[in-house]
Amino acid sequence: MIPTIEWKDGLIRMLDQTKLPTEIVYVDCRDVETVAQGIRDLWIRGAPAIGIAAAMGVALGAREIRADSFDAFYEEVERIAFKLGATRPTAVNLFWALDRMKAYVRAHREEGIAKIKEGLVRESQTILDEDIAVNRAMGAWGAAFLRDGDTVLTHCNAGSLATGGYGTALGVIRAAVEAGKRVRVYADETRPVLQGARLTAWELMQDKIPVTLITDNMAGWMMKQGKIDAVIVGTDRTVANGDVANKIGTYSVAVLARHHGIPFYVAAPTSTIDLTIASGDLIPIEQRNGREITHVFGRTQIAPEGVATENPAFDVTPARLIIGIVTEKGVFRPRDIRKLGDPNVDLDAIRLRP
Repeated sequence: MIPTIEWKDGLIRMLDQTKLPTEIVYVDCRDVETVAQGIRDLWIRGAPAIGIAAAMGVALGAREIRADSFDAFYEEVERIAFKLGATRPTAVNLFWALDRMKAYVRAHREEGIAKIKEGLVRESQTILDEDIAVNRAMGAWGAAFLRDGDTVLTHCNAGSLATGGYGTALGVIRAAVEAGKRVRVYADETRPVLQGARLTAWELMQDKIPVTLITDNMAGWMMKQGKIDAVIVGTDRTVANGDVANKIGTYSVAVLARHHGIPFYVAAPTSTIDLTIASGDLIPIEQRNGREITHVFGRTQIAPEGVATENPAFDVTPARLIIGIVTEKGVFRPRDIRKLGDPNVDLDAIRLRP
């Protein structure tokens, strides 16, 4: 696994994914402003990775706070969290991680500011380590639903690059391959930023997992020809009724999969589950600069000057189109996602079986 983000020598080292696949470039983030820029400008992307970056950003910013009282220190921590939280609205891991870091500060107020600063660095590393462990557990559960010889379609990038390591959707594929199954992958290019073409194809090739790149508008035709056996994608936010927000284009793939009788799975660590939102209709959808559509990588113009654009970064796939949601606790029907946090529920009784 190529490190996506790490705490190193008192700074945050972040892989600039906008340079992939032609260059491997790391950016050293020495202040919160640079971390925020990295999240906003897609140096780092993918819900779990964004959460890790936010947690490390709080730890980095806290080191620079000059405050004598806990209340003054905590006020500055909240200001840092607000700045990081303003970068991208859809991925719930961002806010989950910020809330966890703030909770750590409150829980350790009696230890003194110096020890809290040290503890925040450890807590951010714990979030990173937990993410890798969660992804491996998800992979093991999800791999059971892939058969030897299956060809799987995935959309966007939900691999090691989008997480602390191993990956969510690609983690399921990796786990299946590690279990000895022969699995092939079709990767949608994922317009307009091309995460599938630039990142998923590159990442799978690094692991020597057979991958074929297709344009987004080829998926339906591939399904009609019987070339795709299953679809698995990641998620940036899964809400109480099982609706899922993921990269724009995911909804179209889910509709096509349903039409062709192909199982559609979502890999969702529980940190991406937001039970405070009742349905996908209420998920905030990030709107990005139209230049991503009118220009390739902001440089080569491919549309008429001044044309109107809409550029939502995400869409919502309704629960009725999803066969199963893969979590680190097992694979569940979308309607059962709300039960995962209930200690009185026997999870084994509601887990899906391959």
